[in-house]
Amino acid sequence: MDESTIRHYFSGDHFANYLGIELLDIGPGRARAKLDIDQRHLNGVGIVHGGAIFALADLAFAVASNSHGQIALGINVSIAYHKGVSSGTLYAEAEEIAFNPKLATYQIRISNQEDETLASFQGTVYRKRETLEQSHQ
Repeated sequence: MDESTIRHYFSGDHFANYLGIELLDIGPGRARAKLDIDQRHLNGVGIVHGGAIFALADLAFAVASNSHGQIALGINVSIAYHKGVSSGTLYAEAEEIAFNPKLATYQIRISNQEDETLASFQGTVYRKRETLEQSHQ
């Protein structure tokens, strides 16, 4: 599936748009996204909220898992937070690690501008028969 179709499909992710998440790169089974941290992303103790980090990872996961053109929906995810930050830019890089007709698994690394790993996210999707193009008809 071509990158412009995938970008169009995910441009409708209102929550990711609200947070300011930007897609940087899309390819078969992979995606990279970024989030420039501002006040709305901070929790009560002044570090990036775990939900903001999760949302960044989740968008990269969704794009990578749908990059083959077949609708893929998350059925199980886990995240581990390794280091807190309160400023800068966060990046999420998703990579497909297992793929079959019904299920696929992805590993997402969340890092900062110094390439320090801040969190690790792993997710599994269920792959429907329906394609992205069919869902927009």
